[in-house]
Amino acid sequence: MEIRKYITLRFGIIYFVIMALTAAIVVKLFMIQNVDTEKWEEIAKNLKSATSEIQAKRGNVCADDGSILATSIPYYELRFDLQAPRIVRDYSEKSDAFCEEVSKFFGISKNRFKQQLNAAFKKRNRWFLIYPEKVNYNQLQDFKRLEMLKRSNFGSGLIVIGDSERIMPHGDMASRTIGTMNKGAYGGIHGNVGYSGIEGIMENELAGVNGLALKQNYSGHWVDVPITEPQDGRDVITTLNVNLQDFTENALMRQMDQSQAEWGTAVVMEVATGDVKAIANIGRRKDGTYGEAYNYALGHAGCSEPGSTFKLVSLMVAMEDGYVDTMDVYDTGIGRWDYKGQTIYDSDYGHGGHGAISVKKILELSSNVGVAKVITKYYEGHETDFIDRIYNFGLNKPLGLGFAGEGVPYVKYPTDNVWWGPSLAWISYGYEIKLTPIQTLTFYNAVANNGRMVKPRFVKEIRENGLLYRKFDTEVLNPSICSASTLAKAKSMLEGVCTEGTGRSLQNSHFPIAGKTGTAQVAYDNEGYVKGGKKYQASFCGYFPADDPKYSIIVVVVGPKGLYYGGSVAGPVFKEVVSKVYASFLEPRDEMKDSMTDEQQEAKPVQIVEKGFRDDVLEASEELDLDINDDQFSGDLVKLAVEDKATKVDGSDLKTGAVPNVIGMTGGDALYLLEKSGLKVKMKGLGKVSRQSLKAGNKISKGQTIYLELS
Repeated sequence: MEIRKYITLRFGIIYFVIMALTAAIVVKLFMIQNVDTEKWEEIAKNLKSATSEIQAKRGNVCADDGSILATSIPYYELRFDLQAPRIVRDYSEKSDAFCEEVSKFFGISKNRFKQQLNAAFKKRNRWFLIYPEKVNYNQLQDFKRLEMLKRSNFGSGLIVIGDSERIMPHGDMASRTIGTMNKGAYGGIHGNVGYSGIEGIMENELAGVNGLALKQNYSGHWVDVPITEPQDGRDVITTLNVNLQDFTENALMRQMDQSQAEWGTAVVMEVATGDVKAIANIGRRKDGTYGEAYNYALGHAGCSEPGSTFKLVSLMVAMEDGYVDTMDVYDTGIGRWDYKGQTIYDSDYGHGGHGAISVKKILELSSNVGVAKVITKYYEGHETDFIDRIYNFGLNKPLGLGFAGEGVPYVKYPTDNVWWGPSLAWISYGYEIKLTPIQTLTFYNAVANNGRMVKPRFVKEIRENGLLYRKFDTEVLNPSICSASTLAKAKSMLEGVCTEGTGRSLQNSHFPIAGKTGTAQVAYDNEGYVKGGKKYQASFCGYFPADDPKYSIIVVVVGPKGLYYGGSVAGPVFKEVVSKVYASFLEPRDEMKDSMTDEQQEAKPVQIVEKGFRDDVLEASEELDLDINDDQFSGDLVKLAVEDKATKVDGSDLKTGAVPNVIGMTGGDALYLLEKSGLKVKMKGLGKVSRQSLKAGNKISKGQTIYLELS
């Protein structure tokens, strides 16, 4: 009994203590939130003002070979605290000398600067902007060395605000796919953030994590003492190839200039992987010039009626359902057919028509009448079967690429309110539906890939400090879009288009191609097809080599003046890109190898590690398992040449204030080195630096510009 009382007493005491502590905590929380609010808000405000973020370095966006497509260069904003004690004390005596030095340094009017400074001093401005433009690192160091900015003078009042500018060494190249930055997006507390394109979808990898610094005053000079170090962003390795991108953009630009079209797009995809190797988007700007204005390849503005490139889909549906074969014959008459109150025309109507032709010939000659007759014969009254098969191909769903503004395809269904009498016929040859160019390409790529539909891929790797952090595998959307029989027939028809049909002008003597031309009249939103005259969309979608597909390509040009057929407008772009891709990236075919000597076939390239910074080259040599010691790496810049198992190491030192030698370096490395040296850089071309305008070793003048030629 005594034990029970003792235990009960102990539990009672513990319970009382816990309840008392709980009550005390609740009371304290109440006081903090309601009684001492102003006190704690002031503490929080002081803590916030006493700390600052250390901006993390944003990762690079790189091409498939690691060359830089987008990078960040540090810049600094110069401000002045006109309440700093030494400035207040010595202003009347030393401000004139300060204005003299600043005006000479920036090349501005001394009198005007002095007027602005005096006005700010009267107001005791603590945030006076010294110069409206940001300066680079070397300019900052030179500015700090001015006599009047020593600590014994006005040095304690200088405030330096670090920032970075996102630059693309290759200008507008693929800029809409690489993406843009938006200062202040999503709240903007971390400065510039990725807003669109790859910059947007890979923001979490590229941004890094900002560090935190404590502001402390040492002898009248404010400095930031790091509390937590920033974690730099990771590099994103895209699938884009710089040379292929250059080929594609130039070919498309030439056609845009020639046809004076409204906009055009071209996409090159690797068949097996879905890797997008090039994506060009060219539109007319407000000033009348052409440039990267919008991502038409995958954006909603480029989502439109595909026209004749869709005929392949329709005929594959009929073949897959077992209704037709390629040799079945249909009468296309004179190229005109009336169906449910609407008239369907072939493009060559008025020239006699094609009469009775096979299904294969219907696609080769791109007969609207022929395709419409095939589809309406078997699917009228069973329209849902036709549309369901198209849905099974996946053409009614977005690809889910992650880009902001991705276009949503639209394939109407028979139960929709907008379905009307001739809809079945119109859909069969590519009207009353909407697809993005890249979605059409994805379907054709699946045909080339033996029925395996893969998702277009824009990013293949994430790298951290040069090492692989994450790899993105090819994503399979549909392992088999149709039977092997239907696939074989589809391939045969597409080859026929380029040998016997509307795409025969695209042939070459080196390798076979396969594809389909497309011509569609463009509707003016909800106002039909005739407002302001007719406007057309020319396209070509295909792959090559036809007997062993490696690459698939789509070209779409909207609003060309004069000729508007797919084979005449989009076809030449396709042909030019194909020729350059084959010459640059595909191995010689067997018949070409037969003419090569054994030595030519067995010859291997010399393995080279190009000129770069010492630590980077050392890391590269370790990755390649080269037998090299650290002491062989003499100099700031090092180049390795490996031949017959012998390694040659060439090194050179960087000279402070002298123009570096960047010949042979990649554009990204040269840009970084020259900007760091205090030079402004202008680049022309692609690849590696072949020529620099300023001779290596010459003294650098402030604000000097160097011009680089890349090849």
